[in-house]
Amino acid sequence: MTVTADPPRAGASPGLGQRVAGRLNAPLTSYYLVLGATVTLTCIGLVMVLSSSSVTSIASGASPFSEFWRQAMFAAIGFPALVICSRIPVRTWQVLSWPLLLFSFVLQFLTLIPPFRAGTNGNYGWISIAGFNLQPAEVGKFALIVWSATVLVRKRSLMDQPLHALIPVVPGAGVLLLLIMGGKDLGTAMVVMAIVAGLLFVAGAPLRIFAAAAGALMFAVLMLVLVSGNRLSRIGTWLQGCDASSESVMDGCFQSVHGQWALATGGWGGVGLGGSREKWGLLPEAHNDFIFAIIGEELGLIGTLLVIGLLLTLCLSLARIVLRTEELFVKIATAGVLVWVVTHSVINIGGVVGLLPIVGMPLPLVSSGGTALVTMLAAIGMVLGFARRESGAAEALAARAGLVQRSLAVLPVRREGRSR
Repeated sequence: MTVTADPPRAGASPGLGQRVAGRLNAPLTSYYLVLGATVTLTCIGLVMVLSSSSVTSIASGASPFSEFWRQAMFAAIGFPALVICSRIPVRTWQVLSWPLLLFSFVLQFLTLIPPFRAGTNGNYGWISIAGFNLQPAEVGKFALIVWSATVLVRKRSLMDQPLHALIPVVPGAGVLLLLIMGGKDLGTAMVVMAIVAGLLFVAGAPLRIFAAAAGALMFAVLMLVLVSGNRLSRIGTWLQGCDASSESVMDGCFQSVHGQWALATGGWGGVGLGGSREKWGLLPEAHNDFIFAIIGEELGLIGTLLVIGLLLTLCLSLARIVLRTEELFVKIATAGVLVWVVTHSVINIGGVVGLLPIVGMPLPLVSSGGTALVTMLAAIGMVLGFARRESGAAEALAARAGLVQRSLAVLPVRREGRSR
């Protein structure tokens, strides 16, 4: 005998799976996921910057809150920038694309001028203005995304021709790359290359140009590594491997091994917020490039999985916007921001756990770094503006605003004055 399930009764409430699917398919899902992940990651970053930098700040004679207040100040700049960028129409972004790109070129050129240039370990990718160190390449990534999206939209009918697909995006990116390499920042240059590749792919450039470009770029990167003793040493150390169980650590393995020790010490639940031992001068750049190691030590595997989960949520939400939108500028620009977040996250976490060589890449929204935080928040604000204009999103926002107004209207009005 065959048993068939009864059909759902009319008016029956939907099950949990249907409710979850309905929420995920709602017009504002992308908007709230991107915003929620961004705010949460930034708050975690502020807490961990305070925890990881307080000891070294005291050792240098500064306040234990000095790095925290600096990062909080940039967050206070970045979130208004996020709100402003979320309100800028697509047409305005297209108008601003050329001035923004030229401005980024000027800032990056200042890294080559001694009165402004600043950096460490032979990497001069920063400029010093009014006591603040700024990294122009972060502005350059944002500007390149907006400019490339504007140019590629105008050439949409010619994207099947390799020459038109490459020009002027590749020459424009090449100028930025030359200026970045003038400061000997190969890691940032590789991120810019990845962003350009992602932009061209989403714009519909012929796939055959990617194979040729990949070969040429791999050869160029190899040459740049071979002519630099510092880069060659880092790659050699990574290929050779570092023994984290040995107490006699080579100079080239010092940072990598101490980062892995921090992760191992944390275990499942961590040693507790503020309880890290590696941040006591043992792990260089604990509040910046290796903040993920301090998260693992103090918050354990649970803390690291939380951060990775939030980054995955952010990336999947950005990918959702790319797949759902029909507007080519929105699709290309959002894909550029997505590649930006993915490359930074993979390079940073991969370097901390030893899967990739250490190239000094901050963890998005979490690591200490004012320029990186402000520009990333501004770029995410631009994407939030795109998400607000998804099909049905404007109507959903208007409906929620109307619901709030109706709720306020039925609240009892409190009369002023003394009751009799």
